[in-house]
Amino acid sequence: MDNTLETISIPNVNKPVSRLVFGTALRQMMQGKDAGQLLDQVLSAGITVFDTAADYGDSEASLGNWITARNNREEIVVITKGANTTRWRRRLTPHDIMSDFLTSLAKLQTDYVDIYFLHRDDPTAPVGPIVEQLSELYAQGKIRAYGGSNWTVERIEQANEYAFKHSLQPFTVSSPSYSLAEMIADPCGDSVTLSGDQNHAARDWYQQNQMPVFAYSCLGRGFFSGKLKSAQIGRAEELIGLGGLEYGFPVNFERLRRTEILAAKYQKTVPQIALAWLASQPLNLLPVTSTGTISHLQDSIEAMQLQLKKQELRWLNLQTEQLEE
Repeated sequence: MDNTLETISIPNVNKPVSRLVFGTALRQMMQGKDAGQLLDQVLSAGITVFDTAADYGDSEASLGNWITARNNREEIVVITKGANTTRWRRRLTPHDIMSDFLTSLAKLQTDYVDIYFLHRDDPTAPVGPIVEQLSELYAQGKIRAYGGSNWTVERIEQANEYAFKHSLQPFTVSSPSYSLAEMIADPCGDSVTLSGDQNHAARDWYQQNQMPVFAYSCLGRGFFSGKLKSAQIGRAEELIGLGGLEYGFPVNFERLRRTEILAAKYQKTVPQIALAWLASQPLNLLPVTSTGTISHLQDSIEAMQLQLKKQELRWLNLQTEQLEE
């Protein structure tokens, strides 16, 4: 099997974008510690895209230290996110966007970001000032592409309609949650997911438009990490924390059971099967994976090339009762 990662092109980014993205929300990096050896291995494995955020502790600073030490800024694609909601208020004003963005640049020790996401949305906020602020940063060369994380298709369309009417730069990327596990509960309260039958219209929109989708929680916040077994129903929160609150429901345990069966059949791991299912979807998908172990990273790269049969893909997602051979 050729484990070379596929790359795609994103307008204005002007660098190859690896189909698999490395997420830096790791304890080591969030504490601002040196992660140079791990990041070297990630880049050597063919992953060129590094995802961070203003709210990931000091991960931006840890990533920025590595970039400066290796002098590799033009070799990699940096994603960061800002304007996240707090306990006290929504933070989607032009002032909030600029404040977070300038702080991110300082921590990353760079003068531009390849891809910038607004971490959360405020559906009551008019899109005009938001698009104008992001377009100004785009025009200045400080952002190459931008979009929304946890923005609905309807809000993206509103933003892009405003952009087109005013000759501004539109949203060209998106970052919702998406995995084989269906988000049944949402502890955060404003997450946007593509999983589940109720979100088929949004998936159809992304398939039709082929907007790049940077899928976070692609293993269901640990539900398909291998830490949890299908026989351990009722222990999801205990074993995987927040992922158990979001995904620890009978329908997902049945998906996990089926994933275990296919993992045994193909002599692969549960996360490999779950990631292979995601990579097989007809969207322009770029899964975001976080791991501090290079062997797990290599497993994820291998999973991106794993070809499951159509009936297996349907069966994993509970569309059939029995797996047809």
